Amino acid sequence: MASLKTTVADVSASLDERSREVFRRIVETYLDSGDPLGSRNLSRLLPMSLSPASVRNVMSDLEDLGLIYAPHVSAGRLPTQAGLRFFVDAFMQVGDLSEGERDEIERQIRPTSADQPMEAMLTEASRMLSGLSRGAGLVISSKNDPVLKHVEFIRLEPTKALAVLVGEHNQVENRIIELPAGVTASQLTEAANFLNANLAGQTLRELRGQIEKLKTQVASELDTLSQDLVERGLAVWSGEVAGKQPARLIVRGRANLLEGLAGSEDIDRLRLLFDDLERKESLIEILDLAESGPGVRIFIGSENKLFSLSGSSLIVAPYRDGEDRIVGAVGVIGPTRLNYSRIVPMVDYTAQLMARLSRSGR
Repeated sequence: MASLKTTVADVSASLDERSREVFRRIVETYLDSGDPLGSRNLSRLLPMSLSPASVRNVMSDLEDLGLIYAPHVSAGRLPTQAGLRFFVDAFMQVGDLSEGERDEIERQIRPTSADQPMEAMLTEASRMLSGLSRGAGLVISSKNDPVLKHVEFIRLEPTKALAVLVGEHNQVENRIIELPAGVTASQLTEAANFLNANLAGQTLRELRGQIEKLKTQVASELDTLSQDLVERGLAVWSGEVAGKQPARLIVRGRANLLEGLAGSEDIDRLRLLFDDLERKESLIEILDLAESGPGVRIFIGSENKLFSLSGSSLIVAPYRDGEDRIVGAVGVIGPTRLNYSRIVPMVDYTAQLMARLSRSGR
């Protein structure tokens, strides 16, 4: 099978009207049902008069271009991954959402109260995308530091302690941190007292920056071990690894991906997709994919290495905060026969709403 190596414009220019129509019908049938389309049935669907033999000749030309293939001997034709990419780039017309669809998306994501945590809205956005797309809705965000009002250290072992963080909306987060050798109970208390006295509604990142500026004062107020504990704790809390913050991933609607599976091969691909989704260390790649281009991006099959083994498609768009930094992405994961023209504006509008919420501090 040939591969599609020329540009969209080159391939498009090489197709006459009947070739374009044959190709379009094959792809649309696949997107609608997942079934291959044979020459006899295709000849009945075409607006022009074309015999099954002529249709087979056109199919052969499209196959030489790498746009379609036969899954089995004497079977109809399906689009290749390159063919789907060509269809999306050259044929697909992206519509706009209706007023009702926009209202429905806003209604589901809109916060129900002033103190509703961002995590709840991320979950709603993921669930909404799943329900409207019939794929798996995906929302990923850089994990923001909470604004804190209280910190406490509880010794677990001689070299381990539980750090209890209480946020401004009374959300509680527990983290286990390594203790410097020789830390006493009084030093744990002293470190916690220092942090609580200096929190004043700041995030951990802001507090760490403040401590950097107050090194001399910190050294005078805390002994060496307590100071080390404060700095270690802040490094763990702010969650930075090699300069990157960890990502949160929320996926809803995995059951949708079970619909319409044809056989064991489909189930194996789905299992690979689920394995990919569980690889937390790779989630930041989704943000990288979204950031590498403006607006909504479509990745089909092996075009994105994160889900390449499962042959899944990813439609993703970034959203930004008030300082125009990309802080997250929303999208839909599903089989390659997703309804791209419908899902693209849905993902785009959801990203706009998430950006609006992020800029408002929600």
